[in-house]
Amino acid sequence: MIEKKKILIIDDDAFLLDMYGSKFEKNNFEVQKVTNGRDAIEILKNGFIPDVIMIDLIMPLMDGFTILNKIKTEKLAKKSLYVVLSNQSTGGDIQKAKELGFHDFIVKSESIPSSVVEKIVNLLDKNK
Repeated sequence: MIEKKKILIIDDDAFLLDMYGSKFEKNNFEVQKVTNGRDAIEILKNGFIPDVIMIDLIMPLMDGFTILNKIKTEKLAKKSLYVVLSNQSTGGDIQKAKELGFHDFIVKSESIPSSVVEKIVNLLDKNK
């Protein structure tokens, strides 16, 4: 049996969370979904070790950059791949994401869910 990959999706849009969650589940992923950074940090502290963490940049409580910074500072999910999934796509955001250690930057409005799943699967294959 093929081992399921694990993904943590952090986005304050419940509709998108459900849509991406079901797409990843259909592609043999174990999915955890949260609507804010505080809950994401808790899930990681409680032992969930995702292969990929997909983070929206613009959210209440904590933005995506702050979430990643906190994950790294607290040494949570050290082997995870980090991916931005956001409608923010300015050159400055993309540059900042690279500097912080995000492995990929996906613009929501330019991507359909199946292509996002495909991109994540390819990223995992490339980083084995």
